[in-house]
Amino acid sequence: MSGLLLATGTSALLLYLGRRMSFFRDVPGINGHGLVWLFGLKLLAGAILWVVYTQVYPDRATADIFKYFDDSAVMYAALWDRPMDFVRMLTGVGNDTPYFTERYYHVMNNWVRQYETTVYNDSHTMIRLNAVLRLVSHGHYGVHAVYASALSMVGLVALQRALAPWARGMERGLAALVFLWPSMLLWPSAPLKECLLLPGLGLFLYGVLPGAGRPSWAVLAGAVVGLGVMLVVKYYVLMCLAPGLLALLLQRWIGGPVLRHALFTHLALLALVLASGTLFPGHDVLEMLRVKQRDFINMAVAAQSGSLQQVPPLGEGAWSFVRNAPHALAMTFLSPFLTAGRGAVGLAGAVENVALVLLPLLALRWHRPWRTMDAGALMFAGSFVLLLALLIGWTVPVVGALVRYRMPLLPFVGLIALLTVDPDRLPPFAARLIRPR
Repeated sequence: MSGLLLATGTSALLLYLGRRMSFFRDVPGINGHGLVWLFGLKLLAGAILWVVYTQVYPDRATADIFKYFDDSAVMYAALWDRPMDFVRMLTGVGNDTPYFTERYYHVMNNWVRQYETTVYNDSHTMIRLNAVLRLVSHGHYGVHAVYASALSMVGLVALQRALAPWARGMERGLAALVFLWPSMLLWPSAPLKECLLLPGLGLFLYGVLPGAGRPSWAVLAGAVVGLGVMLVVKYYVLMCLAPGLLALLLQRWIGGPVLRHALFTHLALLALVLASGTLFPGHDVLEMLRVKQRDFINMAVAAQSGSLQQVPPLGEGAWSFVRNAPHALAMTFLSPFLTAGRGAVGLAGAVENVALVLLPLLALRWHRPWRTMDAGALMFAGSFVLLLALLIGWTVPVVGALVRYRMPLLPFVGLIALLTVDPDRLPPFAARLIRPR
């Protein structure tokens, strides 16, 4: 009961503060009370996740929503027994010693990866965040879920602001396609990496996308913070954004057709990937992806994952990735249909997949004249969706994890649909859904 009261009080306080911040006012496509209802939906989604992983799947050791929360208790306990140990673990200064490994990290389940690589372990960031939240949560999971929902709302509002200039007259539809995907409601409403990824992605794009708004020191500072967050949480999302974003910026700086700049930036990315093993010894991108796929399969087999799918193994050389690209795209965009009958979470993923597949097809059915489409916006969104879909499809053979990992591309699929469709050709009921009243 005390946890519920504390979570309720925290929610009320965050709503009070948010309604007084200019960032949450006059959001394109969302009326004055819309953000309150959306925040309430996120809180409800967080509660549903808690019920699912305590009542339906009660094995806490395999529940994703608790893994960083539970590990943070080990770090937080050091604050009262050995305060300097807590400070060193929190800052990462002087904590890489056998003493910390034996006393703390081996007690945790997620600090040390089962298959270590040269890439930064982003689980450390989430354990540290949850340890800090324990200062105000008193160990109640619900409070962590409330803060996760609030952080993700910051990211979603920033993303709505960043993309709205490309959806003028359809901001209401954009808001639905940014906020209301089942995955967008569920996973960032728990203390998982997604609750940090969204503010990182949204704040970064709000600060750097051309036309997203008048630049200010606050917006630019937010972009820097967002960039840093993505680098330490899910850096590969930033890498998938890079070529399309650089093409847009090159067009803005030096002019010329955006598709010409896009060809240059994507070929440059390809060359960098192929030469990464030579340029950065120990960081061969293709080898890292092969190892990631192998390790993911091994972990899924060991855990007897119910949504593990057979995938063609990635072999030596770039041609293996080209050959497996169609299967990778099918995994990302179609595999959730295979798990529709495996519980509520599987059903939610399948329902989401229906919208993911149908939206672009319906937009093509009622498309606007091709010459009137925004080539730059379509290139940027399409590039990000395709690159992230390939990356996920190549490396993630577990549908349950795949649905979470592909979450960042969902608003951009919606944006592509809005950039393609002609609202004047839509049936009246559909036009009313996407246009402001």
